Order: sequence, then C-alpha cells, then structure tokens
Amino acid sequence: MVLWFVRAVFLVVVVALAFLVATKDEVIKVLGYGRNLTFFLVAPLIIGLLVIAGDYLWRRKNLKALSGLFFGLLAGLAIGYVLGLVVTVVASVFKAEDSPVTQLIRVLIGAITVFVCISFILQTKDDFRFIIPYVEFTRQAKGPKPVLLDTSVIIDGRIVDVAETRFLEGQFTVPRFVLTELQAVADSADRLRRNRGRRGLDVLSRLQKSQKIDLAIAESSSPAVEAAPNVDHKLIAMARELGGRIMTNDYNLSKVAQLRGVEVLNINDLANALKSVVLPGEPMIVRIIKAGEEATQGVGYLDDGTMVVVDGGRPLIGAEARILVTSTLQTSAGRMVFGKVEEAEHRAPLRETKA
Repeated sequence: MVLWFVRAVFLVVVVALAFLVATKDEVIKVLGYGRNLTFFLVAPLIIGLLVIAGDYLWRRKNLKALSGLFFGLLAGLAIGYVLGLVVTVVASVFKAEDSPVTQLIRVLIGAITVFVCISFILQTKDDFRFIIPYVEFTRQAKGPKPVLLDTSVIIDGRIVDVAETRFLEGQFTVPRFVLTELQAVADSADRLRRNRGRRGLDVLSRLQKSQKIDLAIAESSSPAVEAAPNVDHKLIAMARELGGRIMTNDYNLSKVAQLRGVEVLNINDLANALKSVVLPGEPMIVRIIKAGEEATQGVGYLDDGTMVVVDGGRPLIGAEARILVTSTLQTSAGRMVFGKVEEAEHRAPLRETKA
C-alpha cells in the first residue's frame, strides 16, 4: 500500500513539473499554448506510467546489481571526463580541440569507460570488498539467525526431537534445491536410497505439522546461489546471503562451511556432548552382548549407545556385569568406555544412574 502511494506521488510530481515547464512564456512562444500543453503533459504522463509499470513487473531487484550499476556509471563518467580533458589538451597542441574528430574521440572514450567500469564492478562485486558500501549491503534479520537444514540432517530424523525441545531458536529453513535433492533420492531406483529419501520426506512432514517448529521452504534467485556447482555449495552461498547457520551431519560440508565463515550446527556433535559422563574408577552395571577383539574382552552398550569394552567380560556374554571404569576415549564416531570386571571384595557403591 505504501509503495503504491509512493508511485502515485511520483506520477503527480512528474505531471506537475511538466505543467510548470509548459506554462513558461518562452516555451509557449516557441511551441504555442495548445500543442505545448498537450506535449508537456501527455508525454511525461506516459513516461511516468511506463516507469511505474516497469517497477511493478521487475519485483525481484538485486541490490548489489543496482548499486554496482550506479557506482560503475559514476566511476566511468569520472574517468571519461578526466581522459576527455587529456584528449582536449593534446588536441589543443594541434589546434584541433573543437574539431569533429576530437569530439567523437571524447564521446567514445566516455562510452567505453562507462561500459568497462560497470562491467568490471558487476563481475567482481562478489570477489572482494570495495570501500564503496554496495558490497556490504546485507539482510539484517531480527532475532536469531535462520537455520538452514541439509539433506543429511533431514534424513537422519533427530532434528524433529531436537527442534521440539526449543533449545534452538529461530526459523528452520529448507531451501528449494535441498527439497529437490530429497525428492530425487526418494525416487531413486536403489531401494536403500529410496527408503532414505522417503524417510526424509516423512521427517519434513512432521516438522511442518509440529506446532512448536517454525519451518519455511525458501527460494533463492541470488546469482551466487544459482551459480554454485552442487547442493553443498548452494547451501553455503545461501547461508552467507541470509547470514544464517547450516545444520548438517555431513563432515565434509561442515569443514568447507567453516572455512567459508559459515556457522555449522552438527547433530552428531550435539549427541556426543549429551552422552553420559563416566570417570575412571567409577563402577557401573552393563550387559555384555558380544565378544571383543581380545581373547578375554566383552562388549556392551550404555542406553545412549556408548560402547563399553570390558576386560574379562567374554565369559559373561548375555548377562549383566558389574564393572569398574578404567578409561574413556573420545573418537570421531563417539565416546568409548573401557573397564574391567570388578571383583566382589572390592566393590564400590554404584552411581545413581544405571547404565
């Protein structure tokens, strides 16, 4: 509504200025009153309507492109003016500063410098920063940064439970190209990939239906996003454009995004951080379910999936064993706990949370 008001004011101002010019005595003497009034009112009115129509049809305006065009024009005119003065000085030596050839050279230099400057700025605006602030224009979102969901974290499914706890604030955003990739996986001829894709679509459906989650499917017409060679690079480019964060389980994507200055949220890192903490010398009870690599070792798991390697636990496969923790090891796959079967005469009180 405000924009249409601005357009109406623009049209009124254009017609009013044209009317003021049309009613000047010197203009009336040259063109006459009737023809003069018609020309100076109808022509600006038509031009103003065309400008408004163009503004209405061109809805997705790229601020960087427009500002690059503006500053390129200014730089080109300034350089062309300076070079034109040089041409005039050189031509004055040969007493030809007013010749048609000199004027043509000045016009051509001006046109060439304007074109080169505009072309240069438009092609390099994303490669480095100018002192001119047009490259610095970014969308300033109020509140928490948006979280862009990767295909891997959608298929994983844990994002639903994490989001419903409301520990993460902000809008969860699924770019259109991620949804397209997910649909392609769901239509795959490979059964495993097809099941993974369908699971991801089910997870998205749960996210959309949840009253606790703000989910949006986002489009992007940014040249930087469209020019990216694959989904991972598109996701990074869109996160930089929106000033958002990427949530993913993909190790390679995490590293590349961090190198590009994009904040990454990794579900696996969150899961590892929330696993129960055990200390060397602490007793616990764990069910031994299989044999370990060593001759006497047994292997069990805590409720959170942490692997427990028990020295002397092989004879107790299928039973619960009281063990004493000897050490822990944090790996890229998660945390591992090492322990040994505790002797009855050295038993200490158990921890409150049973493993």
